[in-house]
Amino acid sequence: MAGITLDAGALIALDRNDRRVLVLLARAWETGARVTVPATALALAQAMRQPERQARLARLTRQPTTDVVPLDRVDATSVGRLLAASATADIVDAHVVICARRAQQQVATSDPDDLRRLDPRISLVTV
Repeated sequence: MAGITLDAGALIALDRNDRRVLVLLARAWETGARVTVPATALALAQAMRQPERQARLARLTRQPTTDVVPLDRVDATSVGRLLAASATADIVDAHVVICARRAQQQVATSDPDDLRRLDPRISLVTV
């Protein structure tokens, strides 16, 4: 596994101690694979509501193998192009797809249909 990109649904599942996400992350850590968390997905802004009470999410974002990816000018442009091409509007989902493509990773998601509308070929793990 090259690693895994987590969307907001996967981060919320982690916060709720979902075994599927715990297994994905354990496998990534055992193999030294990278974990990508788009900051838009924290889906930091969507999932991280009370950092003092969300120890799992806070711990994940501090791991040396976790990349928290900001929505910078380059990614914002790529997100806009992807949204235009797919006739969709969800900036967070589009940023997840952009990050996963760049890292050549699967996406752990609770919302596979929206991500498939953005990229029908993206590799998904539904949680």
